[in-house]
Amino acid sequence: MKRIKELQDFIGQQATEVTDFDEEIVRRLIEKVTVFADHFTVEFKSGVSVDITE
Repeated sequence: MKRIKELQDFIGQQATEVTDFDEEIVRRLIEKVTVFADHFTVEFKSGVSVDITE
């Protein structure tokens, strides 16, 4: 729960529109990215995974 609260606080402090790459956000939110021949998968530290096919 502490980690979730820290992430919520961090996200709440960020601008709502992301216009530039922000390494701090990436390091806090993303656990890993796996690249396949036809897609890639982004796994967030929260446990949510998203497949990107475009």
